[in-house]
Amino acid sequence: MKNQLRCFTLVTLMMAGSLLQAQVYKTSTGTVSFHSHTKVEDIDATNSSVTAALSTASGDIQFSLSVNSFQFKKELMKTHFNENYMESTKFPKASFKGKIEDNSKVNYTKDGSYTVSVKGKLTMHGVTKEVTIPGTITVKGGKITLATKGTDFKVKPADYGVKIEQAYKTKIADEIEITVNCELTKKS
Repeated sequence: MKNQLRCFTLVTLMMAGSLLQAQVYKTSTGTVSFHSHTKVEDIDATNSSVTAALSTASGDIQFSLSVNSFQFKKELMKTHFNENYMESTKFPKASFKGKIEDNSKVNYTKDGSYTVSVKGKLTMHGVTKEVTIPGTITVKGGKITLATKGTDFKVKPADYGVKIEQAYKTKIADEIEITVNCELTKKS
């Protein structure tokens, strides 16, 4: 009986220790931008109300955004984006859920910058695809910034069932560059 009690106590202490190491960082003010470049037109939009969460222990990461929260230079672009392409009434959210593949290389307790690769599932316009995204994690002053560059993270609208009418194919790129910048703080 004593051995069982010791074993139980040891397991409980180990679990408590791993829970203390499992830090969760979050934000609801992250930014996702996209850029479409063609010879005819550049289209840029930014969404600054992105929610993101990261578990430093496991490297699990999640992003979610409201599609109709993207802001454009021209109101007509926003209308076309939401009504004709993303159908944001029917598909109001886009999300990503994945894991940092090389999470053990990141020292979340010390200021520094780390190049990482994140693998997971990107869902938008009702379609989910497995993607691998190169990015950077910056630890500074107790905060964590998750970032990607649009030149490294691109999506094809056609892969997500987004239909572009023939008349607009010269104005919308086949691949859209996505930039992510989210500063997360520790949540208790």
